[in-house]
Amino acid sequence: MTKETLQGKKIAILVTDAFEQVEMTSPRDAIHAAGGTTEIVSLKPGEIQGLNHIDKGDKFKVDKTVKDVQASDYDGILIPGGAVNPDTMRMDKDAMQFLRQGYDAGLPIAAICHGPWLLSETGISQGLKMTSWPSLQHELKLSGANWVDEECVTDRGVTTSRNPDDLPAFNKKIVEEFAEGNHASRR
Repeated sequence: MTKETLQGKKIAILVTDAFEQVEMTSPRDAIHAAGGTTEIVSLKPGEIQGLNHIDKGDKFKVDKTVKDVQASDYDGILIPGGAVNPDTMRMDKDAMQFLRQGYDAGLPIAAICHGPWLLSETGISQGLKMTSWPSLQHELKLSGANWVDEECVTDRGVTTSRNPDDLPAFNKKIVEEFAEGNHASRR
């Protein structure tokens, strides 16, 4: 992968407090290594708290709030996991509207661990082959997804993965998908 793979591409990291830190930092670092930029888009301004499983991790500066952005400002969306982060995020109508607008506009979307919960909340999961943290498989199946237990799955520009052990495969695939660009023809 060359440094220019994602040159000029800006990826939104849709995340709030209590996210699994490595599921944000590892993909973010892969995006930056490929020449892309990222912005943390969250529910409130200030800082958000990462977790290393159940222990407090680092705090990260929020770049923008979901109320202050449009999906068209970005070339893709990354959704880290952790159980609390996506559960909180899916209850916010502005966050769900931002994600749905991104999907409808053809943006590549990447979600790991519990992150696919947002895809079920917005109806994006309908008809997609997906994976996630195992405890979400029932909900994803109920939302119309074809859930599989694989390290990384991409269907129509939506990439999902199970957990931090899968980050090498996930990172490689999301850089490829973000580089490929718009997936408006996915429907």
